[in-house]
Amino acid sequence: MLSRIFIDRPIFAWVIAIIIMLGGIGAIYTLPVEQFPDIAPPQVNIRATYPGANAQTLENSVAQVIEQQLTGIDGLLYFTTSSSSRGQVTIAATFSKGTDPDIAQVQVQNKVQQAISRLPQQVQQQGLTVTKSNPDFLLIAAIYDTTDKTTNQDVSDYLVSNLQDTIGRIKGVGDINVFGAQYAMRIWLDPNRLASFSLIPADVTTAIQAQNAEVAAGEIGGVPNTPEQVLNATVTSQSRLSTPEQFRNIVLKTQTDGSTVRLSDVGRIELGAESYAVTSRVNGHPGAGIAVSLAPGADALGTAELVKAEIERSSKAFPNGYAYSFPQDSTAFIKLSVEEVEKTLFEAIILVVIVMFVFLQNWRATLIPTIAVPVVLLGTFGVFALAGFSINTLTLFGLVLAIGLLVDDAIVVVENVERLLEENPEMSPRDATIQSMNEITVALIAIALVLSAVFLPMAFFGGSTGVIYRQFSITIVSAMVLSVVVALVLTPALTATLLKRKGDEKKDGWFARKTQRAKDWFNNGFDRTIDRYGHAVEKVIDRKWL
Repeated sequence: MLSRIFIDRPIFAWVIAIIIMLGGIGAIYTLPVEQFPDIAPPQVNIRATYPGANAQTLENSVAQVIEQQLTGIDGLLYFTTSSSSRGQVTIAATFSKGTDPDIAQVQVQNKVQQAISRLPQQVQQQGLTVTKSNPDFLLIAAIYDTTDKTTNQDVSDYLVSNLQDTIGRIKGVGDINVFGAQYAMRIWLDPNRLASFSLIPADVTTAIQAQNAEVAAGEIGGVPNTPEQVLNATVTSQSRLSTPEQFRNIVLKTQTDGSTVRLSDVGRIELGAESYAVTSRVNGHPGAGIAVSLAPGADALGTAELVKAEIERSSKAFPNGYAYSFPQDSTAFIKLSVEEVEKTLFEAIILVVIVMFVFLQNWRATLIPTIAVPVVLLGTFGVFALAGFSINTLTLFGLVLAIGLLVDDAIVVVENVERLLEENPEMSPRDATIQSMNEITVALIAIALVLSAVFLPMAFFGGSTGVIYRQFSITIVSAMVLSVVVALVLTPALTATLLKRKGDEKKDGWFARKTQRAKDWFNNGFDRTIDRYGHAVEKVIDRKWL
């Protein structure tokens, strides 16, 4: 008999229980916390920018070119495309549930690379980004100027320059989206003056690209050189242009008389906003925002805390008057939902313990199933880690439902040992435990198999619905299996050491004496209820026509 090993070696049983609990405690600190399991299929986003293009141009010259390449990708269900008049196009590729987001991103990236050569030159210069993230925003952080001394472009440029890349590198962040426009060099061309110099906008673009570039000028005195050469010098040339004055001096054309046409002759140059389509304000102050999307499978609460901590750290270097806030934060509702379920879980544990004490009427007998509760619950969290689950409302709800079931096995063991001690007053608790386990071991295993047979099939449902049922099913089944393990390993060791002979129980302390009157009152009432129920059943049997 398996239980005999642990009855003779109770320390060994405790060691196994402690190992189970330590595994669960370690899993709690590593499991992600979220409101619901990750039921949304993985999504990979492709973003491209075509300055000055309208939505129709983006659709014809960018979106269709990329869409034609998105074939032969494993697990791809569908993709959606959105183009805006601001020159931005986004393609969201959705994959079947269970697809590895990293593999999906690599495959999409490879397909995009094949399409780059067919895209307009301006799109290639801006670059394409391929990211994997959930479609919904985790939170939105806003930066604003409480003094109203700066513009929303000033705040946006500061956010992009100092926070965008830092937040994007935080663990768990899948994608970021900035609400606002940073600084850009704006060149407003005068069509009449262009025509007077026989120029077109393409000539201006070509001149800017040619003269606003980094050039490797080489060095003087480098090898091979003459023996007399003892020094060498690196030649540095003018870097990329950065001020309006430098852009104004760009030469567009040389006239036949030797005069030059500069950019300032055909237009107005100023440092303005990258886009004037958006004006962002926060609490009535000029500001900008940054939206953070969660990476697939990341810890929502942990990622949000890291983002907030990084913004808090960066706020120490904010310009005077700059402040931050979080207009949207989905983690607040996640915390509230999880806390409510955790509260229900603890309430269920307390109620189960009270009910057990009311019916067992022995603190020693009540303590044994009570000890099984934390062992099984913590062990179930360890199963979560092995199965790749998270701590969410569904898994916690499964634990709430399993509370009443997981103590059943321990109660069966205790009740059977109590019965044997009642029928055999001279029998020791150890002998009663051994005989009890010989009688009910098969029954305990059968109970676990029957309950598992009820809930286990739900674990094989497919699709997003299957994700919900799978977490609920595995939670209950794993709790039931661990309950049987505890009933076969730890509970027999506890009954053999904690329970007493019926004759010795009268020597218990003042608590047993103080509660004796309440026990008698409950037992008498319960016996009367049983008698009434028995008489009612007899009447129904005698009157079968009812």
